[in-house]
Amino acid sequence: MSTNILVVDDELEIADLVKLYLTNEGYTVTVIHSGKEALENITVNQYDLAILDIMLPDVSGFMICQKIREKYHYPVIMLTAKVEDMDKINGLTLGADDYITKPFNPLEMVARTKAQLRRYKRYNLDSSDGENSERVKEYDFAGLTINKDTRKCTLNGKQLTLTPIEFSILWYLCENRGKVVSSEELFEAVWGEKYIDNNNTVMAHIGRLREKMNEPSRKPKYIKTVWGVGYTIE
Repeated sequence: MSTNILVVDDELEIADLVKLYLTNEGYTVTVIHSGKEALENITVNQYDLAILDIMLPDVSGFMICQKIREKYHYPVIMLTAKVEDMDKINGLTLGADDYITKPFNPLEMVARTKAQLRRYKRYNLDSSDGENSERVKEYDFAGLTINKDTRKCTLNGKQLTLTPIEFSILWYLCENRGKVVSSEELFEAVWGEKYIDNNNTVMAHIGRLREKMNEPSRKPKYIKTVWGVGYTIE
């Protein structure tokens, strides 16, 4: 089965370059230059990953990402010419999985795309082998239920719509319940990459998780911040 990737960028040269490199890797690539057209397209076509430019002339990539997250869980990579941390945090808070700043190395873009696809497919595999069957597949405490096999999470009976990254963060914290997990450990466990100082990725995703769980920022019930150390679920 082919892997379908959506690329939305109004810069024709960049869009064509991304398509060329991804097509050479065997992916099926759909290129769209309009934000409005992209919004219509994502409702009628199925994708495995989306690469979105933020600065589109009509509808922002942030809005497209937000629309995708209302229904789909596939990875979203944001492209932008801006480098400010706040722009990155905005994108990650809306559900983006990665962030690439222009100009970028096409080979790095391909590598990040492959990493996101591997992670997404791994998260959606049914864990049916003997090794995994011996592991805990569900945690249920204080109204929070999270199941690794079904990839479902409910809070007080209401299902939470989580991205694969958000699910994995919450699952890892539940696996280490009662232990303080550093941002570095959490990042390397979930993203599978080396943690870089001043990386706000974990903080942005934790914030998004708390928002979905209706957690008060100052006194959260579930995901608690241990300042200067990391995060914990008690």
